[in-house]
Amino acid sequence: MHRTKTAAALVVVTATSLLIAPQAQAQVPNGLAQQEIKWQQCFPTGTPGLPPGSERLECGSFTAPMDWNNPRNGRTITIAVSRTRPKTGTAKTAVFTNPGGPGGEGRTLPLLYLSRPKLSENAEIYGIDVRGTGASSNITCGSYDTLGSTDPRDRSRANLDLIYQGMELQAKFCQAKSGEFGKYVTTDQTVKDLDLLRQVIGRKKVDWVGYSGGSWMGAYYATYFPKTLDKIVLDSNTEFTAPWQTVFGDWGMGFERRFRVDFAPWVAKHDDVYHLGKTGEEVRQSYERTRAKLAEQPVTLPDGTYNAVTLDLVLVQGQYSKYAFDSTARKLAELAGTLPTPLTAQASFPDAQVATRNTIVCNDTKFRGDRKFLERDAVADGAKWPLLGYYQVVGHCAFWDRPNVNLKHPNGKGVAPTLMVQSERDAPTPIEGARKAHAGFAGSRMLTVKDEGDHGIYGFDNSCVNDVVERYLVDRVTPSGDLSCPGVPLPEPGQQAAGPLEQARRFATQLGW
Repeated sequence: MHRTKTAAALVVVTATSLLIAPQAQAQVPNGLAQQEIKWQQCFPTGTPGLPPGSERLECGSFTAPMDWNNPRNGRTITIAVSRTRPKTGTAKTAVFTNPGGPGGEGRTLPLLYLSRPKLSENAEIYGIDVRGTGASSNITCGSYDTLGSTDPRDRSRANLDLIYQGMELQAKFCQAKSGEFGKYVTTDQTVKDLDLLRQVIGRKKVDWVGYSGGSWMGAYYATYFPKTLDKIVLDSNTEFTAPWQTVFGDWGMGFERRFRVDFAPWVAKHDDVYHLGKTGEEVRQSYERTRAKLAEQPVTLPDGTYNAVTLDLVLVQGQYSKYAFDSTARKLAELAGTLPTPLTAQASFPDAQVATRNTIVCNDTKFRGDRKFLERDAVADGAKWPLLGYYQVVGHCAFWDRPNVNLKHPNGKGVAPTLMVQSERDAPTPIEGARKAHAGFAGSRMLTVKDEGDHGIYGFDNSCVNDVVERYLVDRVTPSGDLSCPGVPLPEPGQQAAGPLEQARRFATQLGW
């Protein structure tokens, strides 16, 4: 799942948790399918910090019903979108993209593919701020977020009250501040927005490229509208055949593996740079010692104040991409005292993306358990995966007043053959869940990226993956079965690059979106 700005940022399916929705396709009222998007250049030509050709990105918006299951009541929302088109000729296909989250702002995503001419010169590529986030109609939690407010390793009764009463209060903030619209920020509603966009642009079929939480969205879009999605790429897969609770419940395992197998040994290999230990276990113990000191006495650096929890979140953030290892190790080393501290010094609602994530996750699928369940689960997971296991980023769903949302169950039946791209040590979307989704989604093919842990692969520096995906998307050749590609070796200290999801976020920051 795509990280949120706070570094966050997800059981077995019960017989009642995923019911068949009665509506087979979006029934578009009042001529909304005939509306016209007024496209215009998103930003002035020559805006610094953006890739060559970025002036080709056009922005617009369209209107959708607030509630697709009662669309004729007249209440509507706005969905903001973007697109790039081939420089010459007519686009052969249209590709909808999604950066994950759920709730990630998607309008900068088409900029990534300007460096992939085989795709961008053959297709219209669309970016979408899904309902609730970005420049679309927003929801909010009033900027209230309990993540990071107190140390979840402290299992005293007083601290447990802070944690779980805070989660309950977060649920109340999100639902009260977002009002009636919050009840309709769901996957069921969002995929109908997507299919309306398809109709508005006049396409009989479209393709899909979704990362992380975008694999969930793509699988459900295909389930609701199997005849209108053609080529489907799901990169860094959630276990989209299970509830969100299962998806986010795997975070502790995924991040701990990435931390111990890739990050800590890499830091140890470069002990001459970071001085945190000559083995992975020595590096891990340096983290634990530093964490314990910060728990007793936080440290203020030029870029902010760090305590035990902020150290955890820095390390978690650093596991998404191998190219973040260097900056993450340097920050750990600064806090550990093995490197000097450098003399260096931040939509309608600023928390709309986090609020959309919280709301989709809690609205979509029923949460199993209560506070006692959460307490037991945190202790069990924390003992196994101490980096992130104690954190329960969707724990507030236990206190959510869930609306009557019944999602169809994605099983792949009747859906076009789907290409799933998955690295072996992906931290936020572990391969165990991806394999279960693959097994439960008929006709899917999995491209496993060996000896790799990055989150978000296609469109970056893995030529094997790029070739397989574009042969599927552009040449329209579906792999006959599962296949694999080698991963990209870990970088040297100081070697900088940004993966596709991080690039999209940087572009959004550059534009002030």
